[in-house]
Amino acid sequence: MSLYVMKFGGSSVGDTERMKRVAGRVVEKADEGHQCVVVVSAMGDTTDDLIDQAKMLNSELPAREMDMLLTTGEQISISLLSMAIQALGRKAISFTGWQAGFRTEPVHGKARINNIHPERVNEALAGGNIVIVAGFQGMTEDGEITTLGRGGSDTTAVALAAAIKADACEIYTDVDGIYSTDPRIVKVARKLKEISYDEMLELANLGAAVLHPRAVEYAKHSGVPLIVRSSFNHNEGTVVKEEAAMEQGVVVSGIAYDKNVARISILGVPDVPGVLAEVFGALASEQIDVDIIVQSGVMDGKADFSFSVALSDRENALRVLEGLHSRLPYREVTSEDNLVKVSIVGAGMVSHPGVAAKMFQVISSQGVSIKMVSTSEIKVSCVIDGDKLHDVIKALHTAYDLDTAEQAVVGGPQVRR
Repeated sequence: MSLYVMKFGGSSVGDTERMKRVAGRVVEKADEGHQCVVVVSAMGDTTDDLIDQAKMLNSELPAREMDMLLTTGEQISISLLSMAIQALGRKAISFTGWQAGFRTEPVHGKARINNIHPERVNEALAGGNIVIVAGFQGMTEDGEITTLGRGGSDTTAVALAAAIKADACEIYTDVDGIYSTDPRIVKVARKLKEISYDEMLELANLGAAVLHPRAVEYAKHSGVPLIVRSSFNHNEGTVVKEEAAMEQGVVVSGIAYDKNVARISILGVPDVPGVLAEVFGALASEQIDVDIIVQSGVMDGKADFSFSVALSDRENALRVLEGLHSRLPYREVTSEDNLVKVSIVGAGMVSHPGVAAKMFQVISSQGVSIKMVSTSEIKVSCVIDGDKLHDVIKALHTAYDLDTAEQAVVGGPQVRR
């Protein structure tokens, strides 16, 4: 008997018909003789709908109350799925994140998991139950409800798989694996049979929405086998593992993009030691992640530098910089949106010179200017204007010989909503 953690996202449980399909899929796995723990997200657009309702009442969106509100979406999903499984003749029980033992740091909105005490989960499994756990949520040691950030249900699933020593963690979504790029943009995208943790972590951090970055981190550190597959069919998925075989001739494994990008520039900063430490220390204290940093030359003892942040953090970052002005007499702060970060990723890039140059040439051929660049051993990222994103993605995909003759499989049969 094997123990599986199965995670289903919001699109997979978007309505009662899809919920029934998920219940059937889980019971099918259990009927094969496996123990099953199922992690689910909120149904469809529930989270977005709750956020919209909150904005109608309070434009400030207090973080603690938002966590109280948003965790209700997953609670609806777990109870309904448990009922659907019971209707198929199987024992099932649902747990919230805190009932399942998730303890997090005291940060609202994007808390990290400190530890997991899965005793109730293990007891329920020993009692012959299929266990349904709410993703995306936990509780502090002081009893405050927290959320793990958007996409955090992936993290819940992988972390729980590690805690209960599951044989594998399966992530079910609306695509039947991990593709070389977004198959909604490039219909001839290549489905990968396997990919390394490191490549997947880069793709996830760079905007590939199929997996949450922290989930990949947990899988890598814990050695949890991770499989991404469709909830609408039984096609073989993509295995995320420590080392993945490189396909002959493929240097770039994937192309990711992130629309949630803003660039902030600080102009006329005194060129003295400690300036960058003060600026980025202040941003870090407000939980603002900084991505790419570029500093220009020094003139008359003054320097200019730019950095990118998530678009959702832009206003907060500008507020932090305004608060620094009294002790950091910069000349001006500017910001830009309507930007995207496009990235290529591949372990084969290490031994193939000219990969970055080709990327720059392809972007230029689309009449697009590059605003910022960041590189590592296995990735190159460019921040560009977002107007020609699809053209750039398609051109890069073709340039790196990733196009296939097959049509990517996205979604499943239409379901009455």
